[in-house]
Amino acid sequence: MTKIAVIGAGSWGTALSLVLADNDQEVILYGREQTNVDRINEHHENAQFLPGVVLPQSLKATTDLKVAVEGATHILIVTPSSAIRAVSRQLNELLTEPVVLIHASKGIEPKTHLRLSELIEAEVDPAKRKAVCVLTGPSHAEEVALRKPTTVTIASDDLEEAGRVQELFTNENFRVYLNADIIGAELGGALKNIIALAAGMTDGLGYGDNAKAALITRGMVEMARLGTMLGANPMTFTGLTGMGDLIVTCTSVHSRNWRAGNAIGRGEKLETVLENMGMVVEGVRATQAAYDLAESKQCELPITSALYHVLFDGHTPEEEVKKLMQRPQKNEIEHLFTTKD
Repeated sequence: MTKIAVIGAGSWGTALSLVLADNDQEVILYGREQTNVDRINEHHENAQFLPGVVLPQSLKATTDLKVAVEGATHILIVTPSSAIRAVSRQLNELLTEPVVLIHASKGIEPKTHLRLSELIEAEVDPAKRKAVCVLTGPSHAEEVALRKPTTVTIASDDLEEAGRVQELFTNENFRVYLNADIIGAELGGALKNIIALAAGMTDGLGYGDNAKAALITRGMVEMARLGTMLGANPMTFTGLTGMGDLIVTCTSVHSRNWRAGNAIGRGEKLETVLENMGMVVEGVRATQAAYDLAESKQCELPITSALYHVLFDGHTPEEEVKKLMQRPQKNEIEHLFTTKD
């Protein structure tokens, strides 16, 4: 039995804890809210984020991060991307032995433009980490918690340790593939949230299936274009962390990014939408980071730019869609993975 500390008692952290507990691992779930932690321990339910899902009795929760990580061989970070740096600093202070660090969050840090694994590596001393891995792919927590068939990817520069993580998670309901392209895996997970926001907006505007199909397809081109420029393997974006995650996030009502975009498309203000969601909408933060990064790299991302202008410059979705449709004509395939240069 391996002790695994899961940091983040939201829906995704709880669902992944359930997977690990199903595999007979010793799992300690760290959460900040004592009421929620007590309910997990006493009633085996995370009523706040996964109401109605019965959690394994072996799954324990705590509000003490030191207790959670003590003796753990693997630490799984499942927090909003904005908390990754702070959590990594805390871990660096608490860890006494090297561990395998895994994150299942999706985002890019604004201003620094760092991927989340890069943030972890920047804050956790090399002597305290055996490897850094990312778990990502098309996986709504609600369905994972109900043990519906789900397939994801574990990516790392250290495939040996990633292979061990693959074994920890894999079971008859949850299948995990290996990928050596951690850059592409992380960028796919972060950038697809941008396109999901735009897809929700398209549905909110009532533009129909044709428009959304075009948006998803051209959105994947943008993901691959920027990702390739940053060192990713373009084929990664045709896999689970690219196309797979893009499809599920752009088409499901489980997707908070789709729901937020849908509300904006129906005329609601961004501030109101975020307040009503009650959960982090990673696509908003990712849009800002990707827009700034693309500008600095002279990488053409028309959909991302249009969404940025809607979210942060007060433009209407309708006027940005009109601009997209009236852009200069292009060759579809020739520019698939090329940059502005």
